[in-house]
Amino acid sequence: MEYTAASLVSRVAGDLGPMADEVIADVVRCLRREVPELWSNPDLVRMTSENIAEHVVGVLVGLEHGIEPSEIDPPAAELERARRLARHGAPVTALLRAFRLGQGVVLDRLLAEMPRLTKDAELVGAASRLLIGMANGYVDDASEQGVMAFQEERDRRLQWRLSLVNEAGVRIGTTLDIARTTQELADLALDHFADMVTVDLLDSVIHGHDTPAPDRLELHRVAQASSAYGDGPEPTAGSAAVQACPDGSVTAHALTTGKPSRYVATATDPAAGDVGPHTAHSTLVVPLSARGATLGVARFCRHRNPVPFDDEDLFLAQEVAARAALAIDNARRYTQARSTALTLQRSLLPRRTAEQSAVDVACRYLPAGGQAGVGGDWYDVIPLSGARVALVVGDVVGHGIHAAATMGRLRTAVRTLADIDLPPEELLTRLDDVVIRLSAEASGDPEAATAGEIGATCLYAVYDPVDGRCSLARAGHLLPAVVSGDGIVDLLDLPPGPPLGLGGLPFEAAEVDLPEGSLLALYTDGLVEGRDRDIDAGLILLRHALAQPSASLEAACDTVLQTLVPTDRPYDDVALLLARPRALGDHQVAAWDVEADPAAVAQARSNASERLAAWGLEDLAFMTELVVSELVTNAIRYGRPPVRLRLIRDRSLLCEVSDAGSSTPHLRRARTFDEGGRGLFLVAQLAERWGTRHARQGKTVWAELDGEERGRLRPRHARGYQQF
Repeated sequence: MEYTAASLVSRVAGDLGPMADEVIADVVRCLRREVPELWSNPDLVRMTSENIAEHVVGVLVGLEHGIEPSEIDPPAAELERARRLARHGAPVTALLRAFRLGQGVVLDRLLAEMPRLTKDAELVGAASRLLIGMANGYVDDASEQGVMAFQEERDRRLQWRLSLVNEAGVRIGTTLDIARTTQELADLALDHFADMVTVDLLDSVIHGHDTPAPDRLELHRVAQASSAYGDGPEPTAGSAAVQACPDGSVTAHALTTGKPSRYVATATDPAAGDVGPHTAHSTLVVPLSARGATLGVARFCRHRNPVPFDDEDLFLAQEVAARAALAIDNARRYTQARSTALTLQRSLLPRRTAEQSAVDVACRYLPAGGQAGVGGDWYDVIPLSGARVALVVGDVVGHGIHAAATMGRLRTAVRTLADIDLPPEELLTRLDDVVIRLSAEASGDPEAATAGEIGATCLYAVYDPVDGRCSLARAGHLLPAVVSGDGIVDLLDLPPGPPLGLGGLPFEAAEVDLPEGSLLALYTDGLVEGRDRDIDAGLILLRHALAQPSASLEAACDTVLQTLVPTDRPYDDVALLLARPRALGDHQVAAWDVEADPAAVAQARSNASERLAAWGLEDLAFMTELVVSELVTNAIRYGRPPVRLRLIRDRSLLCEVSDAGSSTPHLRRARTFDEGGRGLFLVAQLAERWGTRHARQGKTVWAELDGEERGRLRPRHARGYQQF
């Protein structure tokens, strides 16, 4: 039979058709050996085998009937197979190499059949060239279509991965809360590429401090999400038990080396995770690392999706985990800084209000939530001489450690100035100077440059229970509220004063009557102002809350906070001080005018002794007579009339001598042969405390006596008094 090159190719292809199964098996064996990545995924094994069979059969049929290579249709599933190869991370070179290897196997079988049909070497050569050309044309067309589908899928996957990483940047780290941030990571991964996600953090990260790594790695399970149980349980950073990570586990390897891993979980794997009745068949373990520190580990598992994780999934998990780790580290640092500032703030605030008889008080402080953090709000209750009490609220501009530290310095300054009994307007003037100096120091300190200028507001009030009057002055602060005995709430009309730190502007005080049964409310702007309301609306709510009847001051505080700050994480920090005044009646106060004559000293001692006897304080009579003698004598000798003696029976006995002079007595140590100079020294030894306070006209020298504390000094000072 005479053959042409085309007919010879057709005859060889037709003869090989019945042996197509052998050819297909040869191709499969070759590809399994040379291109194993095509068989690594169970999802692709069946599809690859079917496509090889369709390729071989289609090529043999086309060659047998003389169909042009461009007109031979590749398998319908070939493009889908190319897309799946791209989806599972196989390289495009594997796709091209498979085409060439399969082509080589089929060509070898076809070329081997030609010498059996003809001995014409020239014809065999021509047919071989024709066969190779047709095979190359088919492979070129099929591989080109496959590569295009492969690249389209790779581009789509790349775009999806970029969008997912971008979504991670939006969804993860919406707050500075560690538990919520880790849960956001778990939810994101569950939505897109995992069936179960767990996030474990090191114990040191949970507690917000840097500690040396222990011998055993200890982890907290802070977040988890599983498609088996919906969104999973709500994680809590502090409630999960500490679990030790076993040596040699995949998790321990990720924590110690900082390298991720991908593996197929088996029953003997100590790091394998179970999801209820399901066992993860593919797992990614990715360390959470940020700024050179490993914070914990995230585990991504698949039990429903039959496709195991591949290298691209691992790379994607690393990118998402890196974003999450940075957000977790930011939350950790914020938590640590907030905890430090809050600790500093609370250590600088009074742990309990000082004991005094002038007012009943209840106080609250709430740090700001969100990113604002702890601020510089403070309150204080300071006992003063004469059974009086100072009530203070203040607000330092800004938040954080700098604001808390500045608050502490201002609170200390207020206490120091209060100890020398300055009137409210003068105290604020001195405090204004303190703030100006602090601002000057901060502006010259490079390390404090980020703190900005120091500014503050303050309200200072002094209540006197003897006459029931209160003197108040404010420096840029909100007006206090007063609740009368019949429940009417008013804002006190105080003279305006500039915020502290401006300098050069005066402060003025106002005096108001505070009868028993009334209530004075001092507060900072965080109580009445918020994102959703202005100060005027807040003041209306405050009046309504204060007008509500309450069983106690503590209950009144709770009512005010529940009304104006319904959440425990307010927009700004809040300080609240409620004070209910108490009056000292005539049975607790005695006063006498003293003539400016040394002979009147004896009568003053006698009056004091008689009143102590009426009060049942005879044990204090001796000390009181000594103190009264010294103070009255000094007022007559060095002061100016009128001279007035007053005794106040409070928690201790208060002795006060007033005169119209402005000279301040000073304590000094008298020399051996001095005839004077020992009076105030004697008063200082007998009294629990003593001091001088100035009024607009004159001064008052006072001493606080406590028989139990000072009785042991009586014999020694008795002898001394007789000598003087």
